[in-house]
Amino acid sequence: MGLFGKSFEEKVDEAISGLRAKFPTVRGLAASVSGKTVTLAGEAPSMEVKGAVMAAFNALVETDNTINTIRVKAAAPAPPPGPAPKAEAVPVPGAGGETIHVVVSGDTLGALAKKYYGKASLYMKIFEANKDILKNPDLIKVGQKLRIPKA
Repeated sequence: MGLFGKSFEEKVDEAISGLRAKFPTVRGLAASVSGKTVTLAGEAPSMEVKGAVMAAFNALVETDNTINTIRVKAAAPAPPPGPAPKAEAVPVPGAGGETIHVVVSGDTLGALAKKYYGKASLYMKIFEANKDILKNPDLIKVGQKLRIPKA
């Protein structure tokens, strides 16, 4: 202890101890002191936490300079994209054999005509059955529910 209270190093150690309790997700939180310059180190789960630790430290200890070398934990790599969702086709009871198809990414009226009728050239049959929601046979949107009339 210094002549007039705690030494600078003791204040830093006390602050780091408190921050370890306040930010338990920061691994290896430590500080090194050189004069009145403090270097913070450790590994935070995010940039937000890294910044919050620095701000909290600066509120506790007055330094000439605080250097934040806390690393941000690398995010786990995103899983590879899985297969595209499968189109949903639901028979509609009492509708003369009509089916409802929920549009997924990559669908076109031609592809749907090929799937349901065996010929892509019959896409206008699907377009005509859905004129209330389609204005252009080339513009269908993911999630639209299209009526597929019986062949």
